[in-house]
Amino acid sequence: MKPTQSIFLLVFALLCFNSVSAQYGNGYNNGYGGGGYGSRGGGMGMDRSMMQGPQGNTSKPKEIPAEETAAKIVEQMKPEVNLDELQAIAITNVLTDSMKEQGVLLKNESSSQDEKIEQMKALRESTTKKITAFLNPDQIEKYTNFMENFKEIKKSKSKKKKDSKENKDEKKDTQEAIKVE
Repeated sequence: MKPTQSIFLLVFALLCFNSVSAQYGNGYNNGYGGGGYGSRGGGMGMDRSMMQGPQGNTSKPKEIPAEETAAKIVEQMKPEVNLDELQAIAITNVLTDSMKEQGVLLKNESSSQDEKIEQMKALRESTTKKITAFLNPDQIEKYTNFMENFKEIKKSKSKKKKDSKENKDEKKDTQEAIKVE
């Protein structure tokens, strides 16, 4: 064989081998399944992260953003306090900031329970002052009534939850007692 033909044949073989090894991963976590054809992982060209499904901590409930909560409160407040659009936007912003700060206070592990309660009271007073600054005297009275009703609604909802939990516990105890007998 001629030397030029053997050089072309050698170059052609090297190029073919290089493209094949690149297609199958070449050991750099790319290609089929990350790390070669069917090697490590789940086989069949998938690696473990693809087989596990969606990741995430499912035990913790998803937190509702402060903006959404503030918007819901203001939507309930609008008809009762007769807010115009500008007042609604301003109060929504004040409530959003307050809720975010409240979250920071609750997550602060360096302060004691009593300190947190005092900080929450101060935050609540500050928020009320900021909101009433946007209202006229007639609206301030309506706002005060609204907040009292709002607190009562929240308390009754939490009582219903506690009652339903207690009822479930009582049912479980009753069922366990029946099983024992």
